[in-house]
Amino acid sequence: MIIQAQEKLEVSRLNQWLDLAQGSTPLKTPGLQQRLQQQLQHLRTDAAATIRGLAIPTRQDEDWRFMDLSALLQIQFQAPPPVSLSLDDITGLTLPETNQSRLVFVNGIYHPELSNTQALPPEVFVGNLATLPDHLAETLEDDLAQPCPSQEIFTSLNTAGLIDGAVIWVGKNQVVDTPIQVLLIATSEKQANFNQPRVLVRAEAGSLVTVVEHFGTIALGCSDHQTQGEPYFTNAVAQFWLAENAEVNHVRIQRDGGNAFHIGRTAVFQGRSSRYRSHAISLGGGLSRHNLDVYQTGEATETVLNGLTLTKQTQRADTHSALFLNYPQGRYSQVHKLIADDQSSGVFNGRVIVPQSAQFTNASQLSQNLLLSPQARVNTKPQLEITADDVKCSHGATVSQLEEDEIFYLRSRGLDEETSRRLLVDGFSGELINQIPLESLRTMLSRCVACRVDLGL
Repeated sequence: MIIQAQEKLEVSRLNQWLDLAQGSTPLKTPGLQQRLQQQLQHLRTDAAATIRGLAIPTRQDEDWRFMDLSALLQIQFQAPPPVSLSLDDITGLTLPETNQSRLVFVNGIYHPELSNTQALPPEVFVGNLATLPDHLAETLEDDLAQPCPSQEIFTSLNTAGLIDGAVIWVGKNQVVDTPIQVLLIATSEKQANFNQPRVLVRAEAGSLVTVVEHFGTIALGCSDHQTQGEPYFTNAVAQFWLAENAEVNHVRIQRDGGNAFHIGRTAVFQGRSSRYRSHAISLGGGLSRHNLDVYQTGEATETVLNGLTLTKQTQRADTHSALFLNYPQGRYSQVHKLIADDQSSGVFNGRVIVPQSAQFTNASQLSQNLLLSPQARVNTKPQLEITADDVKCSHGATVSQLEEDEIFYLRSRGLDEETSRRLLVDGFSGELINQIPLESLRTMLSRCVACRVDLGL
């Protein structure tokens, strides 16, 4: 009887989420190009049909066996009401490098009064779907018509509710020196909100751009371990299309509230000789998961995936990545680090698929994990699936605690235990933080690491 009740709850919640995603009225976005609006409606209908044949994953599903979604199912989320924020309200989330190259979405809704794109050249479009020029809308229709090969229930749910989204379009051979921030804010003061942001980035041939995808909430202090207000659910999807010889630097910062649920997917399609570099930082959310899929659509691509996850208290944070190689001479490097404290836990699962067609691939993957508490847990699974003959591939994983010998050495040089621990953790995380191309983010993340270590002592 208990199993039957749980099944009914899962079906009820899925139907409720689908109703929230689609709303009670058909898609009608003022200003949206008509053909694109028809394409979005078609995508929404297909996604809703797909969802009806799926189920919310449980721990019996291999990819979800370490994550329990029962707490998510207990909450009855609601569509977020209209929210009015001022620039002062979002000061703690903005970056000085992007004061004039920033898009702001609140609960998935575009807020032009909080956005500013004055620093960007005319060859670069930064806005939302409703303001997308007609000549760009036609190409975006074709991109959106190509579904992600690894489509699953949460991605389909986001597509079923796709009405608007952030759009960044970099023209051919355009080099954008100014980083672009997409600030995705969630609010939940009086009710448990359900929001589904969408980010679409297209880099044309020979272009270069840096995109900061920043999830956060309006709260006092460090939002990533605050639990004020009601819990909320962010179900996010980002898609990147890189044309031939394009280069994209992508920084993804997840700093949702400490009682929030966050499930996100990033899908990247790399054309010939393109270069994609990702810095995915996960700090917030009581329960979070990031799925990162990279699809090679041409030869000689270069992919660098850096990831850093910090958890404490009872946080749960999972990272699942997959690289699908189909062409020769691809270069791939991934380093993912996790720092877990208290009773928190995390997962890293990285797949690299190298078929016969991907000869001369050079791939390396490393998972490094640091446990600051005896109760902290990590499950790591770097995974290479190789059938090609002439490749150079390696992978590895380490799980460790702070070494007493290292602490003793630092203390013998005159440092106290707290400073010694902080230095060791800074060194562990600094390798990845120092590669982020924005100084303000490097400073902020270094402070977050220090804050976590201090709270853990």
